[in-house]
Amino acid sequence: MNSEEEFYDAVTGFDSDNSSGDFSEANHKAAEMLDLDPHQSNRTGKHNGEREIQENGIKRHRTSLPAPMFSRSDFSVWSILKKCIGLELSKITMPIVFNEPLSFLQRITEYMEHIYLINKACSHANPLERMQAVAAFAVSAVASQWERTGKPFNPLLGETYELTREDLGFRFISEQVSHHPPISAFYSEGLNKDFVFHGSIYPKLKFWGKSIEAEPRGTITLELLKHNEAYTWTNPTCCVHNVIIGKLWLEQYGTVEIVNHSTGDKCVLNFKPCGLFGKELHKVEGYIQDKNKKKLCVIYGKWTECLWCTDPTTYEAYKKNEKRGGEQKKLKPSEDVIKSENDEADDMPEVQETVQFIPGSKLLWRINCRPPNSSQMYNFTSFAVSLNELEKGMEAILAPTDCRLRPDIRNMEDGNMDLASKEKERLEEKQRAARKERAKDEVEWQTRWFHQGTNPYTGTPDWLYSGGYFDRNFSDCPDIY
Repeated sequence: MNSEEEFYDAVTGFDSDNSSGDFSEANHKAAEMLDLDPHQSNRTGKHNGEREIQENGIKRHRTSLPAPMFSRSDFSVWSILKKCIGLELSKITMPIVFNEPLSFLQRITEYMEHIYLINKACSHANPLERMQAVAAFAVSAVASQWERTGKPFNPLLGETYELTREDLGFRFISEQVSHHPPISAFYSEGLNKDFVFHGSIYPKLKFWGKSIEAEPRGTITLELLKHNEAYTWTNPTCCVHNVIIGKLWLEQYGTVEIVNHSTGDKCVLNFKPCGLFGKELHKVEGYIQDKNKKKLCVIYGKWTECLWCTDPTTYEAYKKNEKRGGEQKKLKPSEDVIKSENDEADDMPEVQETVQFIPGSKLLWRINCRPPNSSQMYNFTSFAVSLNELEKGMEAILAPTDCRLRPDIRNMEDGNMDLASKEKERLEEKQRAARKERAKDEVEWQTRWFHQGTNPYTGTPDWLYSGGYFDRNFSDCPDIY
């Protein structure tokens, strides 16, 4: 890879699709559009007042949104939801004030925030340690949802999102492949060709009077290429409480089974529901077993905090002692755990405890600290803050269907709520008109980057990446904005 390409990748966050490392003609044109001068930029650390470049050549990403979060205190969701009890909510139009300025495709991309766990799994020679790292990754993938009570924008049919992070070693592409039912397909790969991560998500939303439940459907697959292993699982159910009155709070519950299709090992994780007195709130407990169903280790923790593992004998002895009323050691900040900071709220359990440490346990994962101003930014993580970043020159490189170019999300991020609402209505009407036109002409929608197929490991229906996105031939992309 030559110096011009390295600088281009560092500034734009994009790289060539050529495995040989050749700087493609498409990227030459993109670099010209950005008017890149690597010598000048390396001296100044910035380019034309844009994002700062660190000494190691990696781009600094923004640390805050352009405008603070809009207050929802003067709005009542009851007038909208009271007619929807027990119904599927994907077809219900919600006021923009209940959104967050990200598309659901961008929310899916947050799976990659803790990609170091995939890298750790790739590096382990022991299959048990690989499963432990994969289990931690599966839990970390839902951790960013903690206190994120805003609804991401429903993707428009044909909408896409791409992200390449040279510093984290991956690139990611997703597409909204179906509108009714809403299905989002994604594909990610390691820049070192060490893993492939893909799947399709069909969130089923239902309103139950005081809460909204999101049941995930669709298979998630992680392939560790060096080890010739494939893992599959489905995410837990997410539920937002107090949607009518009181402070919103969120929980995850359900059983997640992670299967290693090469070794037959399985990890079973139980995301526990809150319970009557809130003692189980956010807790995750489970185990890893081999193909003969022998328990190899026990995993415990909270999806809002951290995850630990220990051997089954130690865990059972600890639990027996706990039932007898024995003393339990609670973790302190000095022991590498960040305490959960759940605020008290109406109808929300008063939970002050943190994960109880079992001596001899190994730390698998802990949640990242959020920015100090996160509460004014929809409770975004630092990773989430950067997802809708749009720098000068990027429009010439991105597909015209990329989320960053959606005017309703962009205006909401900028604090222009009235214009964002108008744009949202315009885009939805444009989508309806296009659907009617296709029906009139008896033309079926054609996806661009994914196709329907069968998951090679589970045998279930799935959406598979067709390839070619990073060749950057976007001439046949639809006009959806």
